[in-house]
Amino acid sequence: MGVNTGSIGYNTSRALADLLAPLVGKSVHHIKNSKHLAEEMSTILIEEDDMFLSHDVVSLFTNTPIPETLDIIRRRLQEDRGLKNRTNLQVDDILELLSFIVTTTYFSFRGNIYQQNFGTAMVSPVSPVLANLFMEWLEQQAMATVPVTCRPKLWKRYVDDVMEVVKRGAQQELTDHLNNTDPTGNIQFTYEEEEKGTLPFLDTLLVRKGDGSVKLLVYRKSTHTDQYLNFQSHHPLHQKLGVIRTLMDRCNAVVTEDQDKELETQHIKRALMRCGYPEWTFQKVEQQRRRKQTEKTKTSKQQEEKAKGMVIIPYIKGVTEPLERMFRKHNVATAVRPKTTLRSLLVHPKDKVDDLAKTDCVYKVPCASCEEVYIGETGRTLGTRLKEHQKEATDSDAVKYTRSQKRQAQQEEKKSAISDHVARNNCVIDWEGAKVIDREDNRRIRWIKEAVWIRKSSPVMNRDEGGYKLSHVWDYVLAAKAPPTSATYSGEKQYSSQKL
Repeated sequence: MGVNTGSIGYNTSRALADLLAPLVGKSVHHIKNSKHLAEEMSTILIEEDDMFLSHDVVSLFTNTPIPETLDIIRRRLQEDRGLKNRTNLQVDDILELLSFIVTTTYFSFRGNIYQQNFGTAMVSPVSPVLANLFMEWLEQQAMATVPVTCRPKLWKRYVDDVMEVVKRGAQQELTDHLNNTDPTGNIQFTYEEEEKGTLPFLDTLLVRKGDGSVKLLVYRKSTHTDQYLNFQSHHPLHQKLGVIRTLMDRCNAVVTEDQDKELETQHIKRALMRCGYPEWTFQKVEQQRRRKQTEKTKTSKQQEEKAKGMVIIPYIKGVTEPLERMFRKHNVATAVRPKTTLRSLLVHPKDKVDDLAKTDCVYKVPCASCEEVYIGETGRTLGTRLKEHQKEATDSDAVKYTRSQKRQAQQEEKKSAISDHVARNNCVIDWEGAKVIDREDNRRIRWIKEAVWIRKSSPVMNRDEGGYKLSHVWDYVLAAKAPPTSATYSGEKQYSSQKL
């Protein structure tokens, strides 16, 4: 089963993650992000005999002990006064669902099915929440029992990354204590000491100053290449401006001193200009930032109107931009994603699923005797649907009709359009050539995709245009025809009462 995207357990896992998320971060040691770290470090003073130290858990997700974590979550839920405001489920119901999700971690590799027998699944939405809650409990136990000789002056944690300030020489004793805290013995820590008064943590570099205060810089590994989204790439402009905005926001949030901020800004500009970004893009981002700062607070009514909905559309230069403007006029937000990426073309970490085993798909069945194809959709496996087609079409496929038999066959309407095609044209269906041409787990959207493919494919043996009556306004887009000049089409959605 598994809990990867599209599996039957994924939505349950995501719902449980949302339900348990408010339990995370109740510890004073919890760090939300780099900005939060910068705020926490602004008042810290480091003494001469103190040192920076960081600890990292070895493979936290796959080593998180499940029974112990479920016990911790049960206690936290029982103490959570706001639980009844988030769900009608009882604590036992939540634990039963959670236990099912974290123990059904099946995956396939090279044609074999395996079960992960320890830890949490890397792809599950609820795994980070479970790991975080266990780490909160573990650090509470560690801090309550740590010897005075190695007690950290400061302890800040982001999931499995921990930053401490300890006395010099205490690092090994503290590490041994941490490695003995987990009763299962599975959670083990490694550590890294400061070097020349600096320590990398998250994407920041902590730097000790002469007066004992701490300043933060942006940290880049020695292997960092400063390669970002190229300005000539096939992406919408706002995503390219978003690269600038993200790097500048990190600079302003993380870097603590003005002189360092100026150096970081210059570094960002040099790196992005090597990626093709012109000067006007930096000016535009700065104008947007200033406009946002001076913009008056919007009324609640405007905010409600702004959040009517969201649509996700593929990016096609010259087409997506006007669509975004149209949606914006109706207060519908848009998110744009690339239609094809190098990752989708080159990286295939999972076993390839045979078309016959795929579900929730739009498929094409070609005729071996002519050029016509059949377009259909199914929520079951393609193999199952093809067997149903074959069951009725087999007899017609095997018989060569005489003229009188052909006329009789033409008068009979079969259950399937494929069977009709075989009976009326003495054709043979190429069952081996059947293949999946689209995927969609939402049934209504799958009907739309089926209608689109029927309209795009020619010639087809389908008797109608599918379960969704697609407006002919879309003919111009689908077939690259000239737009209609006098005809008026209806855009009303209609659904057929019968699926073929």
